[in-house]
Amino acid sequence: MVLESLISPIKAEKKPWEMFFIGILYSSIAIIISIFLFRDYASLIAIFFTVMASIPIIYWTIKMEEKKDLSIHEEKVLIKEHGKALAFFVFLFLGFVVSFSLWYVLLPADISSKVFEIQTNTISQINNPLTGNAYNLAGTFTKILFNNIKVLLFCLIFAFFYGFGAIFILTWNASIIGVAIGDFMKSHIGNYAAIMSIALLKYLIHGIPEILAYFMAGLAGGIISIAVIRHDLKSNKFKHILLDSADLTFGAVVMLVIAALLEVFVSPLII
Repeated sequence: MVLESLISPIKAEKKPWEMFFIGILYSSIAIIISIFLFRDYASLIAIFFTVMASIPIIYWTIKMEEKKDLSIHEEKVLIKEHGKALAFFVFLFLGFVVSFSLWYVLLPADISSKVFEIQTNTISQINNPLTGNAYNLAGTFTKILFNNIKVLLFCLIFAFFYGFGAIFILTWNASIIGVAIGDFMKSHIGNYAAIMSIALLKYLIHGIPEILAYFMAGLAGGIISIAVIRHDLKSNKFKHILLDSADLTFGAVVMLVIAALLEVFVSPLII
């Protein structure tokens, strides 16, 4: 398809920043299609088409990373190589976030409320339970961390069973963060450029390590998924892949702890 041919995993690893614009393009086309063809179900259709456009690049990247597991035996070098893929995944995610936030702000209110209806409801449900814990930092930290670990496990499981399944959860999270940023911008009417910079800082200071953790888990699950199909489960190659995936998963948990600390102690300080 046309969107698939725009960039390859090899090119994306060399120029990861280009994935930022790919993310904006994928999600923008998805939103436009959902508005004109499926407005009543736009909240989910936009996510679906964004995910569908992203599947080829995610799938071929996971296959490429699995091949690296077989050719690179030094774990430090292997983690560094995975870092290249994770970098352009994060840029893709940032493109989604910026796109969703701008569409939320720029669309007429009646259309915006329809396109982002489920996201808005989800944000309300997330915020309400946390209000009572505003002064209980330990309780808030624990709640956020366990919720994020639950999402991480879903990313790992989805990636294992569907290969690229984690991209759905990550795109959904991008839409949630995008709407939260857009809502912050609307509630601080003024210089949109300055307000958007503050909003991005407020949500992405903890969002980037959190999403990086989800991508790490998704990559780990996807690598194992492909390895299960291609290799004997008792072979040394599979054991090496399993060890690499375990390292990625452990690293993801560490990133979630950092993200939760930033969300509880740093992000609230940014007005």
